[in-house]
Amino acid sequence: MSEPRSHISAKKIAKQIRQGDRNALSRAITLVESTKTDHQELAYTILDSCLQTGHQSLRIGITGPPGSGKSTFIEALGLEILNNPDNKIAILTIDPSSKSSGGSILGDKARMEKLSGRKEVFIRPSPSSGYLGGTSPKTHEAILLCEAAGYNIIIVETVGVGQSEILVASMVDYILLLMLPGSGDELQGIKRGIMEIADDIAITKSDEASQKSVLHSQAACESALKLLPKKYTVWKPHATLTSAVTGEGIDKIWNNILKFSQILRENGIFEETRKKQLHQLFREQVDLQLKQMFHNHPQTKSFLAKVTAAVEEKSISPFTGAKKLVEKVIRPPR
Repeated sequence: MSEPRSHISAKKIAKQIRQGDRNALSRAITLVESTKTDHQELAYTILDSCLQTGHQSLRIGITGPPGSGKSTFIEALGLEILNNPDNKIAILTIDPSSKSSGGSILGDKARMEKLSGRKEVFIRPSPSSGYLGGTSPKTHEAILLCEAAGYNIIIVETVGVGQSEILVASMVDYILLLMLPGSGDELQGIKRGIMEIADDIAITKSDEASQKSVLHSQAACESALKLLPKKYTVWKPHATLTSAVTGEGIDKIWNNILKFSQILRENGIFEETRKKQLHQLFREQVDLQLKQMFHNHPQTKSFLAKVTAAVEEKSISPFTGAKKLVEKVIRPPR
């Protein structure tokens, strides 16, 4: 019995991705991000074929408030990383979505001119689609595809909207929080969650502020880190002064990242965290697909209007209405 054409196409795309074909990688990410059922089926088959590549990778999350210079910092960090010719970088930038088109509205690729021209670098802007968590709904899947294509350094740049950024912790190995000079006094206003997930802090644009302001911000960040519970017993976060313009501190940040990765690998934490992330992704996909199947079920569509009308007329509560609707589709065992 011959394979379906879609499976043959998926295997071909997966093979091209493993061979480092950037066009195939872009196409696969587009399929992953699509909401069309046939695209999703094709994307799942591609992902399954790409999982067993065995590439060693390091995933870095870059987060911070708007204006902290995330894209400029990432370009400087990327150029530092590329001093090692063995490195290939995939940068997944998550932008706010256009309300009219649903697409990305910032275009970080245009802001990373030096990196975007490098053959060792793949930059993919993705719209957040209104998704809370600072990432795109399909960021984790995009990471897996980039790794299959041979990119050993994956950088995820979040939208930068505060507390919701903490979701990035479920898909990267290391998280760098960017802070502006003079923001030390504002630490009380920063949500605790974003500080707790940070593995290091970079004080950016240190060349644009007075030395007094910069040092005060560094001291304030160091003090705040000491007050928070330790994320890992084997790692102590640092607050480093950096400038993407002068290059100050960029090499130090990269060395910290490499040291962090080495320590976590040696202590068995790195792989254990990756397993937990895959488990979380699996549970999220179960919830997502159950929701999609429920809303697409014929019984849901035929019964939904009737229950909605009853709720609006206050003849039943929203809670009872929801229970009746779910039980109509998924009958509880007797």
